[in-house]
Amino acid sequence: MAYSSIAHMGFALVGLAAGNADGVQAMLMYMAIYAAMNVGTFAFILSMERDGQPVTDLDSLNRFAAKEPLKALAVLFLMFSLAGVPPFLGFFAKLGVLSAAVEAGMAWLAVAGVVASVIGAFYYLRIVYYMFFGAESEGIDSRMGLVQFLALILPAAVLLLGAVTMLGLDDAAATAAQSLVGSETAAVEAVTSAGGEAPTDSIPAETAGE
Repeated sequence: MAYSSIAHMGFALVGLAAGNADGVQAMLMYMAIYAAMNVGTFAFILSMERDGQPVTDLDSLNRFAAKEPLKALAVLFLMFSLAGVPPFLGFFAKLGVLSAAVEAGMAWLAVAGVVASVIGAFYYLRIVYYMFFGAESEGIDSRMGLVQFLALILPAAVLLLGAVTMLGLDDAAATAAQSLVGSETAAVEAVTSAGGEAPTDSIPAETAGE
């Protein structure tokens, strides 16, 4: 997940590199969706244990779905979303930043993002394979309190249901992006309309009198 965080920050910066309101909107949406995916994923990781000791190796996930089907399904949703598999929100998050890059004339960056996404999908889907189709082995205990259980289940549900309505995230991100980019654009237009010179009221009084 540490390497995953680096990759996802790279995707978010793709939207920022577009340098327009659509790119900033895509970046903000990506960060919000990524935060939800991470909450659910780490809620599960922190519950992995065997004989009271934390467990982190993938082999320990073998056939976990047979023991904890609901938790395994939630992790499947999270992994599919991290991998960018439709119809989960993670797919639309990646589509947004890559589309912004293409519209900004940086198709090469979008292609690089697609390649990175395909490589990352291998690692995410391998976790799903272990949980549902792995070899029989000593499994893990996944003990959760109510809060931790909800931290796993709710983000997983949001990532699926949000693909239908976006839960208002797109509108909120568009408003925030417009306020961030719009103010800068207005300032540039004001300077341009003045012939590229700063307004006279910004010149110190002593300088103007010389």
